Amino acid sequence: MKVLVPGALRSYTGVSHVVAAGDTLSALFADLERQYPGLRFRVVDEQGQLRPNMRIFVNGRSVRALDHALRPDDFVALVLALSGG
Repeated sequence: MKVLVPGALRSYTGVSHVVAAGDTLSALFADLERQYPGLRFRVVDEQGQLRPNMRIFVNGRSVRALDHALRPDDFVALVLALSGG
């Protein structure tokens, strides 16, 4: 499936869109880690939870559960949440 990578993580991939596989978000991040070492740690914390500053969209719908099922034709967007004041 196609994955949109935010600018802050492109130092790992070198490009804005990559192709990865997995039947869940967790499996997708495992494949991304295999292809781009270090990327998963920036998205998923030591407890296996999505980091608070990360947003994941599957086909335009916000998803927080890493066990969310994926299909090969899904589009996954990784987005860094902005904060400040």
